[in-house]
Amino acid sequence: MKLGLVPINVGVASIDQMTELAQHAEALGFESVWTFEHVITPVDYASKYPYDRSGKTGIEPESNFLDPLIALTHIAAVTTTLRLGTGVNILPQVSPLYLAKQVASLEFASRGRVELGLGIGWLREEYQALGVPFERRGARFDDYVEALRKVWSGDEVEHQSEFLSWSGFKSNPAAESLRIVIGGDKGRAFERTARFAQGWFAPTNSADSLRKGMRSLTEACDAVGRDPADIEITCMWDARGGVAEVEAFAAAGANRLLVPLQALGSEPLKAMETLARDVIAS
Repeated sequence: MKLGLVPINVGVASIDQMTELAQHAEALGFESVWTFEHVITPVDYASKYPYDRSGKTGIEPESNFLDPLIALTHIAAVTTTLRLGTGVNILPQVSPLYLAKQVASLEFASRGRVELGLGIGWLREEYQALGVPFERRGARFDDYVEALRKVWSGDEVEHQSEFLSWSGFKSNPAAESLRIVIGGDKGRAFERTARFAQGWFAPTNSADSLRKGMRSLTEACDAVGRDPADIEITCMWDARGGVAEVEAFAAAGANRLLVPLQALGSEPLKAMETLARDVIAS
């Protein structure tokens, strides 16, 4: 079982605090650090966050919320083995060509350590602020993923669609082996994971809930003739229950557990050391 931390880019008091957490994680044997993404945090919003009963994210508008790729690039420069995950970037609300270039550059700079988590998003107010239609974001997502792969191939790009008109260019560095992780369990998330991704980011911190999601993912993989064992499963863990709980997640299908930084309490470095001793060492 791989163990990581999330979100490394939210609520940080300083860049030194963020890099200290990342370097400490690497030294203790944590496999990865992950980010969240929102360009803005509205003071109030009508959109409902789908993964909490309150309908809210719990992130205050005043919290420092660093851009995921910039934060991970900074961490890449001060670490050597730690994998760098986005959990998740909201693909349909950005220019896919800029994202392709930025992610390929991070993959190059980090010597191949990127886990690119992608999702369609839920915050209509953010799309509106960015001047991007909220409607049909799923169709845009599917088209953009196919287009990204063409850019990362290093070959001449030809992609004509409802949303994009690309022709006659190359973009390097290439990132043909870049890993895509699809986040979420709403709508067509399982279908998209089966079609496009090397990983699934399950929005759950329950082994029982993960089992239900795994059944849906298996059905989606069967529909496209794919072995679900080829997909790496990431989910959240509140750091309770010790090795027994980790084993329960593994039995449910998890390959990676991400511990929310808020679950580490007021002394996260010491809590990380306890996890390293009691869980990672086991």
